[in-house]
Amino acid sequence: MRILVLHGPNLNLLGAREPEVYGHATLEEIDRDLEAWAREHGVTLKVVQSNHEGRLIDEIHASRGACDGILINPGGLGHTSVALRDALAAAPPAVTVHLSNVHAREPFRQVDLIAPVCVGGVFGFGPDAYRLGLDALTRHLAPRARPPQQA
Repeated sequence: MRILVLHGPNLNLLGAREPEVYGHATLEEIDRDLEAWAREHGVTLKVVQSNHEGRLIDEIHASRGACDGILINPGGLGHTSVALRDALAAAPPAVTVHLSNVHAREPFRQVDLIAPVCVGGVFGFGPDAYRLGLDALTRHLAPRARPPQQA
């Protein structure tokens, strides 16, 4: 199983940016945790972080036929980007994650343009949201990845 992991804008600053909201884990630590989980479960990850909406969209387009699913933390773009939403609507199944519970924060963060085109989402569990999201996505995809059973 091949999963594209996308980290959106400003997530490269994790550990330093508003640790009272986003915690002290760095993006590198989160990626190491995801890679370890993936190795244990026979999953291949392609991990990309970008502060540029177009780069994220290009990666989503390239995932068609190359990946089985997408795990995405769109960052602030999840609240604003119709273009990112439209790219995900035409992509392999996706799960969205946020470190904080965006639904309990400022009203503008409660607008989520991405979640409606995803199979699910994980919010508010800090760095664990990524691993929980990856586990849920691979479980969702598992029936598709299995060969048909002989009668």
